[in-house]
Amino acid sequence: MEYILNSLIPIFSLILLGYFFKQIAFPAGDFWPLADKFTYYALMPSLLVYKLAVAKVALLSSLNLVATAFVAIFIVLLSLMVLNYFVKFDNKAFTSITQGGIRFNSYVFLAFVDSVYGDKGLVFAAILMAFVIPLINVLCISVFAIYTRHGNFSFRAFFKTIVKNPLIGACVIGGLINFSGVALPLSVIKSLSILSSAALPIGLLSVGVGLELKYLRHAKKELFVSTIAKLFYFPLVIYGVGLLLGLDGQMLAIAVIFGAMPTAISGYILARELGGDVSLMASIITLQTLACMGSLFFIVPLL
Repeated sequence: MEYILNSLIPIFSLILLGYFFKQIAFPAGDFWPLADKFTYYALMPSLLVYKLAVAKVALLSSLNLVATAFVAIFIVLLSLMVLNYFVKFDNKAFTSITQGGIRFNSYVFLAFVDSVYGDKGLVFAAILMAFVIPLINVLCISVFAIYTRHGNFSFRAFFKTIVKNPLIGACVIGGLINFSGVALPLSVIKSLSILSSAALPIGLLSVGVGLELKYLRHAKKELFVSTIAKLFYFPLVIYGVGLLLGLDGQMLAIAVIFGAMPTAISGYILARELGGDVSLMASIITLQTLACMGSLFFIVPLL
């Protein structure tokens, strides 16, 4: 239990510190959106390129991990659609429930895996991200197209978003360097190491800045359905799928941690752009981010 607390407390301390900084407008109101952009386009890609390029693990050994995540994502999505058939949520609300049920916060995911499993675990987490981010995006956009008649899917537009995604691009570059066997100059490795060391702390602070506690006052049943689906149902599903596909040890643990992550702040942006329930999405992001500390505390020791 002690190692779980030692992993969780620093992560959530930074998240809460970010929320505190937002409340006192420190260092300035317009600082954090710029910091988040810098983290997304510079710091996080540096981290992923660096870790994957110098990884001492067989990257192909993660294929079962990726397959496990794919199957679990589809099972959770189909389960939510079946539930919606019987409960009949408002269509806009259902798009937020879905995003809350299958998206994940990459900053919290990488920080927690790094804290518990170190560099090797971080490499597997990065590979997993490279594959699931495109899948989750296309599924979420498709749900909007089906349930709100907004956001008609276009392969061309989708391909552009994937090509422009800095996290996916960084994983591809780092993986290619690793596969090629090319040794990066020591000066480049040290530069990437220094730059990437700021990625997770600033990313976690940005997660805290994105919390919107005011929306929790208007909590609906949809909020709790989405939270239970993401923080409890998803981990159970991915654990079962992982066992069926032969995962064990660290790989299985990383899969379950992925499933137990809170939803991504990017879900709010998509809800705003494609006609979803924005206030519900903000509530889901906030509640899941705060609640996952408790759920991880109980889930991880069981792995």
